[in-house]
Amino acid sequence: MVKTYYRIGLIRVLTAYDQKVLESHGRLLMSLFPDWEVLSLCIPDQPEGIHDEETKKKALPKIENLALSMIQDNIQGLIISCADDPAVDKLSKKLSIPVIGAGRSTALLAIGVGKRVGVIGITDETPIGMKEVLKDSLIKEIHPYGVNSTLDLMTPAGRASVLKEAFTLKKDGVDVIALACTGMSTVSLASEIKDRVCLPVIDPVRAEGFFMRAALGF
Repeated sequence: MVKTYYRIGLIRVLTAYDQKVLESHGRLLMSLFPDWEVLSLCIPDQPEGIHDEETKKKALPKIENLALSMIQDNIQGLIISCADDPAVDKLSKKLSIPVIGAGRSTALLAIGVGKRVGVIGITDETPIGMKEVLKDSLIKEIHPYGVNSTLDLMTPAGRASVLKEAFTLKKDGVDVIALACTGMSTVSLASEIKDRVCLPVIDPVRAEGFFMRAALGF
């Protein structure tokens, strides 16, 4: 039997100058799905990624243009690796391949795992796409002190701040934690939170991968 391989495009909304950082999400997905080849590219001039309306507004046309160029590489699916799901709806309508973002994927897995969801993100409010999915299951959303962009997650202080708020969510009665920034996947926060806080934690990069897998067919 001939094995099928899939070529997946992945867009990072953080301008990554380090190749290892750029390809970190793709490597994680290829470890989960060995039949994938992930082509990872990033948009230009977004050194802090997307963390507010201004940075999102700047990023949207860049994401759309990069997505259209990646189609020329014969990709069979496109992942926008950001919990805000920027340009996902528009590109889904425009392209003939599956387009998946991290936000809704994370939220959908969270409500499949628990009934009382806590969200940790890098903005004061949970991304709208996640909120639309979670509805009344969203018990509490937390923006850790000093964590205002994905870059802050790469510091010891930022990591400690996220871990502290994970314990706060447990104390407040959540039964699953959803991470609302793919930068938390870059630094493997989900597994550390799960081990230390003893709650299920939804990793956004893994989540987007699972939904792309479903879109392609199991």
